[in-house]
Amino acid sequence: MANAARATTGMLPRLMVRAEDIALPRRLAAFGFLLVFDFFYGWAWNTVDLLRPDIRASLGLTLGQVSLMYTAQSAGALIGAVVIGQLADKLGRRNMLFAIMVGYSVVLAAGALVTDLTGLLADRFALGLCLGGVFPVAVGIYTALFDKRLCGRLAGFYNGTFNGSIVAIGFVVASFGTDWRTLLWGGAVVPLLAAPLAFLLIPDDRRTIPHGITAAPPPPRRFPASELFSPELRGRTLRVGLMVGLNFFGYQAFLGWQTTYLQETLGLASGVAKGLLAWQFGATIAGGFLWGWVADRFGRRVNALGFALLVGMIVVYLALGHGVGTLRLMGVGVGLLLPASVIWGPWFAELFPAHLRSTATSIFNWGRIISLSAPPITAAVAGAYGLQAAMALGAVSFGAAALVWRALPETLQRD
Repeated sequence: MANAARATTGMLPRLMVRAEDIALPRRLAAFGFLLVFDFFYGWAWNTVDLLRPDIRASLGLTLGQVSLMYTAQSAGALIGAVVIGQLADKLGRRNMLFAIMVGYSVVLAAGALVTDLTGLLADRFALGLCLGGVFPVAVGIYTALFDKRLCGRLAGFYNGTFNGSIVAIGFVVASFGTDWRTLLWGGAVVPLLAAPLAFLLIPDDRRTIPHGITAAPPPPRRFPASELFSPELRGRTLRVGLMVGLNFFGYQAFLGWQTTYLQETLGLASGVAKGLLAWQFGATIAGGFLWGWVADRFGRRVNALGFALLVGMIVVYLALGHGVGTLRLMGVGVGLLLPASVIWGPWFAELFPAHLRSTATSIFNWGRIISLSAPPITAAVAGAYGLQAAMALGAVSFGAAALVWRALPETLQRD
C-alpha cells in the first residue's frame, strides 16, 4: 500500500501512506474500535454524576464533600489532556490509545475499593488523568482518516456512544438496582481486555498522512502546546478554551446536579430518576446525529444556535418540571440541544495545524480550569438558595459559550 502511494505521488516520504489509500473497510474498522473505546470512556466518566447520590449515601458524605469528586476528576483530566495530547502528537496516537484504555480500566476498578473521602478523591484524580487524553487521541485519529466533510456525522456517532453509556447505566440501575461498585467493575473489564486490539485495528498514525493533505505534516516541537500560544494562534487558543470552560461549567451546574435534584429535591426513587436520565441521554444520541449533519451541511459556527435554545429549555425545565411525564418531555428537549457541541472535536482539529491535532483537541479539557470552580460555587448556591438556583447557572454559562462560539472562524465552506 505504501509503495503504491509513493508511486502515484512520487513525493511521499518513505514508509508513509496517505489516509485516502487505506482501504475504507480498514478505516471503518478503526472508527468502530474508537466507538467501543468511547462507550467505556463515557461509562467511566459519567459515574461521577450518575452515581453521586449512591456514593454519597454509601460513604456518608455531605453535598459539599461529594461535589469534590468532580473537582478531583476534572483536575486530573486537565493535566491528562495537556500531557497525553502532546505525547500523542509526539509518540503516536495509537500507542497512547492503548495506554489510556489500560489505565482507566485499572483505576475505575480500583474505585470500587474506596472507603472514605480521601481514597475517593485520589481515585477520581487518577481516573481523570487517564480520561483527559481520550478525546484528543480519538479525535486526532478519526479526523486524520476521513474527509472533513464527513467528520461532523462521524462525531455524531462518536458522541452517541458516549451518551449511550449513560443510557446503559440508567437501564441497568432501573432494571436491576445494581450496586454502584458493581457498575464500576462492569465498566472496567471490557476495555481492559479489548485494549491490545488497538494495534490490530488502528492504522499507525506515525506513518499515515492525514486525509486531504498532500505532504506529511512537519514534526511538532519538543513541547507542541507551546505552538498554540504563538502570536498567530494565541487569541484563537484562548477563545476556544474559554468557550469550552463555559460549556463545562454549564454542564456541571445543570446536569451534574440533576440526579441529586430529581432524587432529593423532587423525592423521586433512584430507579425513576435514572430512568428519566436514560430518556434524556437517549435524546442526546439523536441530537448528536442531527447537529453533526447540520455542521457538515451549514458549517461549524451554526451549531451555536443549539446552545442559545438550550438556555430557554433549561429555564422551562426548572420552572415547569415536576411531574414525571413533564420531566421526561423537558429532558428530551435538553437532550436534543445539548450535543450541538458534537462538532467541537473535528472543528478544533481544523482550526489548528495538522501536526497539532491531538494537542489542539486537548483544549477541550483545558476548559476544565473554569469548570473546576463549578462544584464549590453551585454547592454554595444550592445551600443558600436551593438546587434550582444552582442549576439555573447552567443556562447563563451555556448562553455565554454561544456568544464566544460565534466569534470564532468558520473552517468548512459549503455551497
